[in-house]
Amino acid sequence: MAFLGPYLAAAVLLVVAGAAKVRDPGDLATAAPVGPGTVRALAAGELVLGVLAVVRPSTVTAALVALSYVAFAAYVLWLRTTGGPLATCGCFGAVDTAPTRTHVAVDVALAVSAAAVAVGDVGGWLPDVLAGQPGGGWPLVGTAAAIALLAYGVLSPLARVEGARRLYGAGA
Repeated sequence: MAFLGPYLAAAVLLVVAGAAKVRDPGDLATAAPVGPGTVRALAAGELVLGVLAVVRPSTVTAALVALSYVAFAAYVLWLRTTGGPLATCGCFGAVDTAPTRTHVAVDVALAVSAAAVAVGDVGGWLPDVLAGQPGGGWPLVGTAAAIALLAYGVLSPLARVEGARRLYGAGA
């Protein structure tokens, strides 16, 4: 299944982002605005969903991952229209991570990949899914890791650059 790599990357990003917000809910609590306890509870759910989505890809977990990324895209769009020049999305618990159009595009792409997996229903535990892949699943794991790292780079460090660019008025 062509979308399995991006789906696994999306699930891993849920784990990383959820763990970061459980540890430090401050930026998202400010941006949302909700209390830190609410952020931690939602982040814990995000983390658990990510783990389940990796360990047991299924129609249900993939659909929930897709819905999560649709919600993230909607949230980032909302921040872009209401949050001012340095609004933070708080995705990875990072300070001043500006919500960018690229962020929305990545969220939509990950939502589409998860929706495709939900429709295709790979079904099964991760070791079984990997065993059915070429090369014992290692190319799939490598692809998912590369996608996750690139997406993280777009969603966090690149967004910080965008925030600094906006602050100092470089470009439109």
